[in-house]
Amino acid sequence: MTISIAVAGKGGSGKTSLTTLVIRYLLKKGLTPILAVDADPNANLGESLGIAVGKTVGLILDEFQKEKIQIPQGMTKEHYLDFKLNEAIVEAKGLDLLSMGKGEGAECYCYPNLMLRKFIDQLSGNYAFVVIDNEAGMEHLSRRTTQNIDEMLLVSNHSVKGVRTIARVRDMIKELRLNVKRQSVLVNQVPAGSIDPQVEAELVRLDIKPTAVVPQDKMIYEYDLGMKPLVDLPDNSPAVSAIDTLMNSLLKNK
Repeated sequence: MTISIAVAGKGGSGKTSLTTLVIRYLLKKGLTPILAVDADPNANLGESLGIAVGKTVGLILDEFQKEKIQIPQGMTKEHYLDFKLNEAIVEAKGLDLLSMGKGEGAECYCYPNLMLRKFIDQLSGNYAFVVIDNEAGMEHLSRRTTQNIDEMLLVSNHSVKGVRTIARVRDMIKELRLNVKRQSVLVNQVPAGSIDPQVEAELVRLDIKPTAVVPQDKMIYEYDLGMKPLVDLPDNSPAVSAIDTLMNSLLKNK
């Protein structure tokens, strides 16, 4: 049975970094195969995983929309599109990566989101875990890219604005009646592991109880600066330790 994990939150909250650490945990535990999905048009999950991205869903759809692809005789457009979308899958050990990306124009992302969701639904049965790094904000929810999720990780940075963003995401999940089985709140980039009283007060006001507090981690900064994949972070990384503890807790009853 496939377990789906989605990560959402405010831009700049470290969402992609934490998505990478979730995938790192699954790889280390041998909980494979994994489908990693970069659902952000500004795709950078591949860099964080150390995987070079070639074609993206957005570019393939762009080719179709501009009629650059000649469909073979005897094949419908829909079937050929499914065939071409497989070119967007990048394979690695225990892990496949699918990136949404974006086309060349300024088109609405509703259609790419729809096709991405349909394609994920088709693929998911082949994997033990599907981990989705969503775009910042709440657009993915209104487009319903994120649905039928076992674990929704709502990431806030250490700020009042970040907390308010995840409160709005929480409320939109309820309003849209999305099939999200469980939600967990992660407060990221916390100095010395202690939440500021103002941020704490906002959490209380909005009735949000953090499931995990992820401390500021200079190793993440150093790896980013050196363009080293975060999936290679050592076990003594404070952020790695926090995510490993979270995942142990979330999966113990699975």
